[in-house]
Amino acid sequence: MRHLKRNAKLGRKGEHRNAMLANLVCSLIKSWKGGKCVTTTLAKAKAARPVAEKLVTLGKKGSIHHRRLAAARLKQQARTHFKGRLKGQNPVSGKELREAWRENEDVVRILFDEIATEFKERPGGYTRIVKLHRRRGDAAEMAMLEWVDEAFTGEAPAAAKSKKETKAEEPTEEEPKAEEADAAETAEADSTEAPAEAEAEAETAEAEAETAEADAPAEAEAEGGDDAAESASEGDDASKDAK
Repeated sequence: MRHLKRNAKLGRKGEHRNAMLANLVCSLIKSWKGGKCVTTTLAKAKAARPVAEKLVTLGKKGSIHHRRLAAARLKQQARTHFKGRLKGQNPVSGKELREAWRENEDVVRILFDEIATEFKERPGGYTRIVKLHRRRGDAAEMAMLEWVDEAFTGEAPAAAKSKKETKAEEPTEEEPKAEEADAAETAEADSTEAPAEAEAEAETAEAEAETAEADAPAEAEAEGGDDAAESASEGDDASKDAK
């Protein structure tokens, strides 16, 4: 049972698979000056991407030891002897052939001198996979493995914001709506409080009127008693004077 075995076999033995991935990554490295991409099946692209990423990491270290490790993984050794063609219509020296090969075909030099220096500030994610159409014939999923050409700024792009950031930004956009809702609620509260205050004032006025009506007879009786007492005192004074 293949438990915890995440590597895809791709229908090949181990040596065949490693050689195929090495050739695919070599083609990707050679495309650095051209389209910076290779087209293959989706399964092969997914298998070749980590190989290319690890080789770029080796290239950023830049020592002789790491150059030898990359050359062994890519199965590409440096060539020093080129036999020129001194006869014929287009004579070419061995030095010119060697310089042309080193410029266009030496994948180790391209990896360490050009690609690694370009991605010096990027911490990872040097390649991307873009899905394409299905291949005619066997309907295999095709994909394009390409180098990332955007400059690394250390910040996430605007289109790739997380869900938390979008949720955090939503209340700021709804602030005017929230303020309008609060104003409407306060207006409704004021409109409901005004009738209540008017009813309370009317009730207090009625209570004061009732208390005034109830106190009126008592005040009248009190005034009448005072008048009778005064008249009685005046009669007593008159009788004393008559005597």
